[in-house]
Amino acid sequence: METARKPSRILYPKQTGSIDFSILLVVTILCAFGLVMVFSASYYYAIHTQNGDAFFYLKRQIIYMAVGYPLMLVMTRVNYRYLDRLRMMFLVVSVVLLIMVLFIGSSGETGAARLNGSKRWLRFAGVSIQPSEVAKFGLIFFMCSYMARHKDEMQSFTMGLAPMLLVIGIIAGLIFLQPNMSMAVIVAGIGMILLYLGGMDVRYMLGMGVIAIIAFIVLANAAEYRAARMTSFRNPFADPQGDGYQLVQSFYAIGSGGWFGKGLGNSYQKLLYMTYGESDFIFAIICEEFGFVGGAAVILLYGWIVYRGMRVAFLCKNRYGSLLSAGISIVFGLQVFINIAVVTGLAPTTGQPLPFISAGGSSLLVFLVAMGVLMNVSRDVSV
Repeated sequence: METARKPSRILYPKQTGSIDFSILLVVTILCAFGLVMVFSASYYYAIHTQNGDAFFYLKRQIIYMAVGYPLMLVMTRVNYRYLDRLRMMFLVVSVVLLIMVLFIGSSGETGAARLNGSKRWLRFAGVSIQPSEVAKFGLIFFMCSYMARHKDEMQSFTMGLAPMLLVIGIIAGLIFLQPNMSMAVIVAGIGMILLYLGGMDVRYMLGMGVIAIIAFIVLANAAEYRAARMTSFRNPFADPQGDGYQLVQSFYAIGSGGWFGKGLGNSYQKLLYMTYGESDFIFAIICEEFGFVGGAAVILLYGWIVYRGMRVAFLCKNRYGSLLSAGISIVFGLQVFINIAVVTGLAPTTGQPLPFISAGGSSLLVFLVAMGVLMNVSRDVSV
């Protein structure tokens, strides 16, 4: 497999293979559907909380999309090998932003980050960014570059594993201090999966898996609100007005949608019953308005992106491009899975947006740029 090489030019020449247009098509469909659902899920809440402006969340989503979508198209043209040169910049920027949020950060405007005094956002000139979303991909870019350059050393603990564990620990640790344990666990999980794909010795992986499970149990029970989340999702009806409230409302929304839903705009739970319906729990509103069929269609669209992304990873002969496309596909699929698992009661409640659909600028921008990189790599393969 070809390792990272110094590219001859930043932009691909015109004769270079075309991108995987099926990814572009599905991303475009999800973005358009996301605008529809953000308005449908948020207008009633916005009227009562944003001085009667029913379009408040929709306008913000359109602004971020107007920036992110062209950036995605630009990234399909920029030779992905040049990103290898920026590996240290990605890592340093990620660490600096995560440190800054600990000192001057604020709680989120949408989603569960508003709770428990968490500091997860940075605001500059009226623009908000979530450093953990940036750091998630900063880690991927750095790790993929390192593992592509040190292929023969990845089974060595000293030269291969230890440096990567240090980087993963710094990023995950800073996110945990916000506090944001769910994102820290996701970042650590992404790191472990990438290490496996990069050639880490399976024995090390098994050992770290045991350590990770023990650490998760200890940390999950170290704070009262975390312990409550771990228990409430297993039986939310035991405390339907307390810790189980949000999940109970989600169940009502999903269950009342039936096979084909109540119709666009006809959700009952979004009428100030369900909180975060425009962000973390927007999938429940989708199921209420479009039913099981609508929810399944959304899942299939996400699945198609993951499938095509992993296909690019397997077919790409450049080791850096292969790892990069695999990393992007994995983090994308993992975030979709976690969001839907939370909404359907398969996992403890955590604030992870649904890519391209949930209200939230940082997630939308970062995932659009990541999809641009993924389509960029697809130029190198015949898919």
